Amino acid sequence: MTVAAAAALVISVAATIYTTELTRGYPNATVTKTTLPYEPHELIVGYRGTATNLVNEVDTKTRLHVTLSSHPETTPHEQLLRLPGQTTPIQAAKVIAKLRGVISAIPDYIAHIAGQFFPDDPGRAGKLHGWENLQWNFLGAAGVNAPPAWSNLQSDHRPGAKGVVIAVVDTGIAFRNWKNFKQSPDFRGTKFTDPCDLVVGSIKKGACTDPYALDREGHGTFVAGTIAEATNNNFGVTGLAYESTVMPVRVLDAEGNGDSSTIAAGIRYAVVHGAQVINLSIEFSPGTTAGQIPDVVAAITYAHNHGVTVVGAAGNDEGSSLDYPAALPDVISVGATTRDRCLALYSDIGKTLDLVAPGGGNDVDSVTGSRCFPNRNLPDIYQMTFPDASHPSSFGLPSGWFGTSMAAPNVTAAAAMVIASGVLGKHPTPTQILDRLEATAHPLGYGQPNNAYGYGLVNLGAATKKGGRLVPTKPYGLKGADVATVVR
Repeated sequence: MTVAAAAALVISVAATIYTTELTRGYPNATVTKTTLPYEPHELIVGYRGTATNLVNEVDTKTRLHVTLSSHPETTPHEQLLRLPGQTTPIQAAKVIAKLRGVISAIPDYIAHIAGQFFPDDPGRAGKLHGWENLQWNFLGAAGVNAPPAWSNLQSDHRPGAKGVVIAVVDTGIAFRNWKNFKQSPDFRGTKFTDPCDLVVGSIKKGACTDPYALDREGHGTFVAGTIAEATNNNFGVTGLAYESTVMPVRVLDAEGNGDSSTIAAGIRYAVVHGAQVINLSIEFSPGTTAGQIPDVVAAITYAHNHGVTVVGAAGNDEGSSLDYPAALPDVISVGATTRDRCLALYSDIGKTLDLVAPGGGNDVDSVTGSRCFPNRNLPDIYQMTFPDASHPSSFGLPSGWFGTSMAAPNVTAAAAMVIASGVLGKHPTPTQILDRLEATAHPLGYGQPNNAYGYGLVNLGAATKKGGRLVPTKPYGLKGADVATVVR
């Protein structure tokens, strides 16, 4: 690390914790409240003696079985201890600080690059910020550049798109406990409103007859997690618009299928009940025309005319045109990219594609203007859901999830974060939101827009930052399909 980089490090704000700085012989030592993040399984102990004696003393005098950390030592007379099991640094500090020879016992605090917010969620790694190892799709290198956007929204006093209502029209969401269903443990603290199950229930006099829009498949829970999973709760993984309010609308059954009339009813329900953004990680079969789904077309037009932004998945057929409903002009269409920032093998393309976002999986064979490396077993997308659809009460971070369904909720969250940021005023229109997302996207491929990437990879940090372009640069006499090609 360079001196300049080291100078840029500051301690980031995280969940409220309590730290102990108890010094034997100092009667005024107290437990102080702080908001600083620390390593969850380590403790720095000041000790007048050797490391071996310290470990022996702890083992003999307490019930803690500590070991010396493999990390480098800090300063003379300080030892970095690795804590057992579920023991927190706070719990250990209160005990160890009372031992003879102990000068101090404090957590091992975390620093991050200045000006960005990095949540403490541990992912699979079981350590602070472990989500970064798993959720490559949220970072800046190949993902949607979420950390600066999180910081921008905190500065705007709208952390995680607080207050924006997002409807997830899908297979339902594991948003609460009911009968054999359980709430996803990483939705504790996530806000939900006006749930409606239109597979089982219906709309009568404007009200939903079945509010138990619970997931039987896992897809809707995954999508909702990407959008708004609880973040900075020292558990699981992160969500993008983590303080937004989610509206669960179930229109797909336990096999992931649903008819156009139910989907259309779900879209209209979401609009009537106050959704500002609607996510449709749904695709009709290739070959379906707008004339065959007039109810869905009319519902999306209704949403657009009422100022609701609709985001749709481009499709997973390796096709040269988008699937409906993403193909409709009033839907922000989203294709999928990989960790290489290349078009994903399965993603549909076309001249009406608006944006791309991480969907995981492998690269397509080649794309003009891109660096693609097929057959490399690139990583999937990870979010908390149930690994086995037959057990919707057992949750994990399963592999095998990739697709434009995974890409679309990134753009849905981006739209909500743009609304919350105020960069477009208090009540931006769907067209203004799309323009902003296109104007601030990271260009990919040759020429913008192009039929592989549209205007590029959505960039949450740039989209939520004050200033910058509001409208994308239009191509000079060229249509998207003319400026890029894909060889499959």
